[in-house]
Amino acid sequence: MRLRFWSGVFVVFITVVLVSCSGNAPMPLAPSSAVGSNDSQPVGPPWGPETPHFNLEAILRADAGPGFGLVKFRQRNDDLLVIDLITWVRDLKPNTSYLLQRAVDSTLDDVCTSEAWLTLGKGTQPQAITTDENGTGREDLFRNVSAVPVGTTFDIHFRVIEQATSTIALRSGCYQFTTSQ
Repeated sequence: MRLRFWSGVFVVFITVVLVSCSGNAPMPLAPSSAVGSNDSQPVGPPWGPETPHFNLEAILRADAGPGFGLVKFRQRNDDLLVIDLITWVRDLKPNTSYLLQRAVDSTLDDVCTSEAWLTLGKGTQPQAITTDENGTGREDLFRNVSAVPVGTTFDIHFRVIEQATSTIALRSGCYQFTTSQ
């Protein structure tokens, strides 16, 4: 009796798996396109276009040592023209404050030569990234770029400096970014 029960469960399981993998099931609809949906909000964050150069992830590395970081550089699809800079660092000095800086070149050659560093933060207010006892830190920064015409492309690079000494802890390679709306 027990064997017959488990054989029946197995047959039902295989049938469900085969039907769900058959490719004949209707494609699921996104919540905003479902029949009867009154909600016109997009699903997920409204980041800029998926075309290259509109959003980037800048990798930060130490010249020597284990330090590492990442800047998720994102511009939302809206009229605000604000770039979100989700910044994360690890393997730096514990309980230390750092600053994220950027420099841009208008010559589009994938070679970042500018040394005109601007400290980033919460809008125009610089914001430190403070590491914990393990040398890890995270900060959500942003920058308003409404003074830059939409469609402007530039080379950009980043660095993280120790706030107290201005010693460079991490630096990125050269990236290109295009402002969008």
